[in-house]
Amino acid sequence: MKKSTMTIALAAALLSMTAAQASEFGGGYVGGKIGVNRTDMTAVDRQSPLATGIEGGYNWNMDSVLLGVDGFMDFNEKKTHTGVLPAPATVNYGSHVYGLDFKLGLPNGNWLPYAKLGYARVDGRGDAYAAAVGGSGAHLGLGVEYKFAPHWSVAGEWTNNTGKSGATKLNNNNLTLGINYYFDKPYVATPVAAAAVAAPAPAPAPAPVPVPVPVPSETWKTLLENKPVCIEGANFEFDSTKLRSGEITKLNEVVSFAERHEDAQLESSGHTDSVGTEEYNQKLSEGRAESVKAYMVKKGVSAHRIDTVGYGESKPMADNATSEGRELNRRVEICTVLKVEKKVRVTK
Repeated sequence: MKKSTMTIALAAALLSMTAAQASEFGGGYVGGKIGVNRTDMTAVDRQSPLATGIEGGYNWNMDSVLLGVDGFMDFNEKKTHTGVLPAPATVNYGSHVYGLDFKLGLPNGNWLPYAKLGYARVDGRGDAYAAAVGGSGAHLGLGVEYKFAPHWSVAGEWTNNTGKSGATKLNNNNLTLGINYYFDKPYVATPVAAAAVAAPAPAPAPAPVPVPVPVPSETWKTLLENKPVCIEGANFEFDSTKLRSGEITKLNEVVSFAERHEDAQLESSGHTDSVGTEEYNQKLSEGRAESVKAYMVKKGVSAHRIDTVGYGESKPMADNATSEGRELNRRVEICTVLKVEKKVRVTK
């Protein structure tokens, strides 16, 4: 009678209270749990087998509390217990428990401590001594739940229930950890509309403050620019690609230049006077360029740094009408492009 009175009172409170402020835990949910079943039976010792379970229910948000209904099924693993007369020497048993609870909770943000009270059916599972035990009785529970995502929560819970057949009683104390999924949208607080208040007259705009004119500053910046450089390499006898002994000094200066500028790519360009055909002079100029390159390679300049080209009679540096001019035109020049620093003034 006492248990029935407590259940009826909790149900009456559920029906009489009106919904008000929402919390994170309103709406329908399902979940599963796992933990330990601390179980004992009349005339046998106490053991702690595995406990699992499923549940589902619905919560209503009230003024400052949460009320809910919860249906559940618990599965307590069978385990061998030591018996005491009149029980057998050993008893292998577990139990299935299913029922319905009313739940009372005190939500606080993402946390929900709660208590449960309801009825449960206990069915013993195992050998003949245990399987005969069963019955309905009160189901009690205490727990705390935490909402860690919009639809998900975890809960730690203790529950107690008892089944009795004649003088034999089976008692379960379960300690479990569960996870629940909530179907409803997470609660979002409705913003409170601010009362309309007459806006004060705007203050006059302050007078604009003159912006100081920045004074330009000057700095010097160093830039790198390309500078073409051509060096006279050698002059040649008429219709010859052979280096003259007197040209060696000038070529050694070209070699020294190449050593000082190790990254410079060099061009050995050959030229002729205007005597002879253009085709012949073109081949002659190419031979003179190759002759100078061969000497520089012999002196240690890497061959891949030197390109050769022949211009024939197309680029005279003097008048081919005189013998002196023709001698100057029979030449090889070494040309390259150097990176040189140039300072420029920059105004900011």
